[in-house]
Amino acid sequence: MTAEATLSHAAARALYDRIGRWQDTQRFYEDLATTELIAQADLERAHAVVEFGTGTGRLAERLLRDHLPGTARYFGIDISVTMVRLAHERLAPWKDRAQVEQSDGSPRIAAASGTFDRFVSTYVLDLLSTEDIAAVVEEARRLLSPEGLLCLVSATHGRTAVERIVMGLATRLHSASPTLVGGCRAIDLQTFVKPDHWRVVHHGVVTKWGIPSEVLVATPAPART
Repeated sequence: MTAEATLSHAAARALYDRIGRWQDTQRFYEDLATTELIAQADLERAHAVVEFGTGTGRLAERLLRDHLPGTARYFGIDISVTMVRLAHERLAPWKDRAQVEQSDGSPRIAAASGTFDRFVSTYVLDLLSTEDIAAVVEEARRLLSPEGLLCLVSATHGRTAVERIVMGLATRLHSASPTLVGGCRAIDLQTFVKPDHWRVVHHGVVTKWGIPSEVLVATPAPART
């Protein structure tokens, strides 16, 4: 994988502190992919969910309201002060079982190994450096129970002519300045989910308005003896 210029942690925090509620305007292409992720994540049987990059809390609200059992716990982190505040406001109806904290941008999450049975991250890994993406995926493996699920969505590379035009433009904008596209770029999630560490249970690409999104669900592979 070729190294690409990505936002520093400080730059990402500043950008998303500025964007605030405007992030939700991206739902015009995000919702189709997150709906597919939800359909594959078996959330009705989840007990503890961690979300890496909770944003405004829009997905967390959807999960808590419509999909998670009434006893399931939710824990989210985000690098942005603004996003953490917005998520707190949005998740107030579930304050007894939903917690959101600000992170320093590190892939590390302060929780014991095996604490969660779902690790969710949507449209966040495509902001990160390849080193940070790999570290987040490994942290997910540490945090998940043996039967847990890694649940990811990201922008990905175009396959059709229209997708290649749209993502080609996005790539040029990202090359000029990552902030022009919110720091996001096309990545290939599957390259970070190593076969000796994970067993992929769902993988697909959905497209809305010419923007392709990769949806991936995997479970930790049993340790080799």
